[in-house]
Amino acid sequence: MMRSRGFVFTSADVISDRLLVSVMMMMDRPEEEGEQDSVCHVMEDVMCVDEQTVQRLTDGFMSHYLPELNASKQTLQELTQNQVILLDTLEQEVTKFRECNAMIDLNALFTEAKVYHSKLVNIRKEMIVLHDKTTRLKKRALKLQQHKQKEDLEREQQRERELEREKRLIAKPAKRTGDA
Repeated sequence: MMRSRGFVFTSADVISDRLLVSVMMMMDRPEEEGEQDSVCHVMEDVMCVDEQTVQRLTDGFMSHYLPELNASKQTLQELTQNQVILLDTLEQEVTKFRECNAMIDLNALFTEAKVYHSKLVNIRKEMIVLHDKTTRLKKRALKLQQHKQKEDLEREQQRERELEREKRLIAKPAKRTGDA
């Protein structure tokens, strides 16, 4: 029977969970000044235990915690794999969102292009209407100019006729016939 810090070991073959937890807690606790002697005392107790007991304690400890550690290791590996898959999926979703934003921008550009195209069509129609109006105005101006030239020509001809008539109406001195 061995005694250490208030624990009694009755058999080296039997390892209780309480013992392992207590030993681990003792090893994990920070050392205080008053406990240094007891730690040394515990170390002396551990030194006194035969090798077979140490091996059995180690095997018991390992058999108790190793399955949980292996299960935890497996769970962590699965979590890591799932995290990698989630990161890949997230990256794909981000890419999709970027493409959607690009499509929205592209749709906005097409909408803007439609607006400007309709404005250009309207400007073109207005230019055609203005061209037609200017063509009609030019023709009218030409006709008016021709009509004015014709009136001016007719006035000029009328004036010449009147001058000619006045010349005819002006008395002409008669020629003397017998001056000789």
